[in-house]
Amino acid sequence: MPTNHSLPRTRGELRKSSAFSEARLQSRSVKDELRENLIARLKSRETIFPGIIGYEDTVVPQIVNAVLSKQNFILLGLRGQAKSRILRALTALLDEQTPYIAGCEIRDNPYHPLCRRCRDLVAEKGDATTIMWMGRDERYVEKLATPDVTVADLIGDLDPIKAARGGQDLASELTMHYGLLPRANRGIFAINELPDLAGKIQVALFNIMQEGDVQIKGYPVRLALDLALVFSANPEDYTARGKIVTPLKDRIGSEVRTHYPETLEEGIAITAQETWSQRNLGRLEIPQHMREIIEQIAFSAREDKKVDKRSGVSQRLPISTMDLVISNAERRALLHGELLVMPRVGDLYAALPGITGKLELEYEGEMRGADTVVREILRIAVGKIFDTYFGETNTQQIEQWFNLGGTIKFDDDQPAKTIAAELKQIQGLTEKLIPLKIKSSSDPEHLVAAAEFLLEGMYAHHRLSRTEERGFAAQDKARGPSRSEREPEHEVDEWAQRRTRRGFN
Repeated sequence: MPTNHSLPRTRGELRKSSAFSEARLQSRSVKDELRENLIARLKSRETIFPGIIGYEDTVVPQIVNAVLSKQNFILLGLRGQAKSRILRALTALLDEQTPYIAGCEIRDNPYHPLCRRCRDLVAEKGDATTIMWMGRDERYVEKLATPDVTVADLIGDLDPIKAARGGQDLASELTMHYGLLPRANRGIFAINELPDLAGKIQVALFNIMQEGDVQIKGYPVRLALDLALVFSANPEDYTARGKIVTPLKDRIGSEVRTHYPETLEEGIAITAQETWSQRNLGRLEIPQHMREIIEQIAFSAREDKKVDKRSGVSQRLPISTMDLVISNAERRALLHGELLVMPRVGDLYAALPGITGKLELEYEGEMRGADTVVREILRIAVGKIFDTYFGETNTQQIEQWFNLGGTIKFDDDQPAKTIAAELKQIQGLTEKLIPLKIKSSSDPEHLVAAAEFLLEGMYAHHRLSRTEERGFAAQDKARGPSRSEREPEHEVDEWAQRRTRRGFN
């Protein structure tokens, strides 16, 4: 590919360039271009979609097959499954620079102009016609489907003002105002949430998908556009019961199903990639158990019966949670002049606003309240990760200390040194932190973060009680677990029994 300063500037110079010969540009469509560049990447074993994690053996091969087949395709998946990111990443399969006739609204091919204005210009100037260049990103047009989108928005309409100013008849092609589809000519056009388009708008897409052209306002104006069409949608909407027009569905080449991370490790990698951690304020160190707990929150929420499965739990939930957890740790470090920013399990409760907004609840969850549901999910997540580190750890000595009247509070208003000094009074606590590679000589920040994880895990398994102010004390055996500490499945059964007794079944 020639450098920018050596690119041809006229149609005549373009004709002399071997890289942009007339035969090549006229016969090579956008889908051919995508296919050729994809083949080159496959041969060189380059990563097809950098930054997309967890789809290497599932989604990516299906997209590759669709591109190799020169098909339009749709990504079906719940929110937060990187659908839009994948569609935007398709631009990497386009050429770095592509020529078009200068001033053209639909980026006409210099050798094969479609619009009347460019045809007249080439007929007048010939090889002296000025050429401009567009990069990859300029060749990607995206539209979020909404019910108020019109045919004029997508295809185009007559422009009376343009006709009046130019003294043209309304039937003239020179009076056309082109919509998004013509303006995406020789590029990729993406529609997010396709079923949200009104039925008549979906019908308007038939021609461009099957015959490859559009008609504007009923006049005999046909534009044989060169486009690669891609879409995204929620699977619930993309059915006969949903809002998709069946003939349009029939014209889409491939349906590619996306999914959430299948393993905790994949989710951790995605969250680490997307989290804003380079804040240049102190030294940030995120314990591995914190990364696992935050990711487990999303996994537990996806399994929770009180969370709407049709809406899904976006991968944005752990990303947003991690950002808020880091911010709370950052705030604490600033208050006490600490150079090490060390997130703790207690910081998860400061991130509740970022979690509740990411969940759509079922009826039972709404009756319980979002905060209550999220706190249960947090407890379950902490308990599961606790078992991976301390599943074989005997905590009776620590429980005994609390049973004898000991209490401890993890307060953000206290520096880590103060809390660490209090923790060392708990007999046997430091020895139990070996799975986290913590010793009695460890920094106060490390010791406090590890100890709070251990105690929070014991609370999750009902071995200790904890106040809303993050104070830990002995579990009241006679009283048993409080309503907020019970296992979710027990509460579901109790709620169902109450409903049956009241005759609501």
